[in-house]
Amino acid sequence: MIDRPLYMDRLARWRDRDVIKVVTGVRRCGKSTLLRLFSDRLRAEGIPEDRIITINLEQLENEKLLDYRKLHEEIVSRITSKETHYVFIDEVQNVPEFQRAVDSLYARDGIDLYITGSNALLLEGTLATLLSGRYVEVKMLPLSFSEFASAAPQGQSLERTYGDYISHGSFPATIGFRADQLALHDYLEGILNTVLFKDVAQKLNVSNTIALDALVSFVYDNIGNLTSAKGISGALKTSGVRISPNTVSEYLSALVNSFVAYRAKRFDIKGKRLLKLQEKYYGVDMGLRRMLLSNQVRDRGRILENVVFLELQRRFGTAYVGQVSSREVDFVVPAPDGLRYYQVAETVRDDATLGRELESLRAIRDNNPKFLLTLDDEAPVLHDGIKQVNALEWLMEE
Repeated sequence: MIDRPLYMDRLARWRDRDVIKVVTGVRRCGKSTLLRLFSDRLRAEGIPEDRIITINLEQLENEKLLDYRKLHEEIVSRITSKETHYVFIDEVQNVPEFQRAVDSLYARDGIDLYITGSNALLLEGTLATLLSGRYVEVKMLPLSFSEFASAAPQGQSLERTYGDYISHGSFPATIGFRADQLALHDYLEGILNTVLFKDVAQKLNVSNTIALDALVSFVYDNIGNLTSAKGISGALKTSGVRISPNTVSEYLSALVNSFVAYRAKRFDIKGKRLLKLQEKYYGVDMGLRRMLLSNQVRDRGRILENVVFLELQRRFGTAYVGQVSSREVDFVVPAPDGLRYYQVAETVRDDATLGRELESLRAIRDNNPKFLLTLDDEAPVLHDGIKQVNALEWLMEE
């Protein structure tokens, strides 16, 4: 199992505190493994086995627990003392009205509760109402580049490892498929089909799966492009797929809620406000993109942009597309110490390209940190306070 230090630290930070720890993320990103790693840490610290209660609701032997009352009864029956018991419930959204069991367990003394789910709606509606202010969300992604690199063959260059990262993808299990491209393709296809069927089509009663498939391919083919539901509807119509803008919006929201795609809203840097017109979408994994687009690894600049976006999500929780007058800044991040700005380019060795990439950052009239990330193998350099750094080295930073 590949260590996930960022998420382990986040769980440890909230351990034994009076909040429910909710780990969310796309299917197969490593949520179950994270719980196992954290359980192992508890055992290593001397917590007895009978005080660690783990239930994976995707396992067939736990099918009887897909009733919130039986789930609650099972956990309560395994409480053996007044000492703290650590309760881990994996894929809790599989239980109808699971929030009733969660709320009751939370109300009991001596339970430190951790749950995982594969849909953002887990934290909306009833659960959010019941547990307002009583939970903390740990947003999990597949492997970061640094985590992926930790499992790379010894002595392999960062450039080669990055090539594998954007080709094979970042789901942890793909590490074992390096030499078997057919198995890799089938595994990624299985993840996508499960997400589309279980987390999207079933929940929305989608009958037109052809349109849904076409929409997913369009989103992954157009990562980093400003778009709208109306524009996507028109583009799909030209390729023979009829789908209304309202349906596009509904499907896009479902893809975002299932974490297979991420929405980046536009942010007016001067006005310090979010803009309503047009957004960008990014994919959760570049291996899925290659699989969807017939094994093509192209548009390396936009792929790098997608990788940086996910890393910013991982480190800071969110990232916006910046707008300053008529210019665009790739990403604006609300960091704890203030805003940060990022421009991303595959290469800026051409003077005209360098000038164009710097122009947007120079138009921002504040002293907040500004970065230009590229794949150019050069030492960090400053351009009027704008720090140009190698993107792979930046991705390797803790």
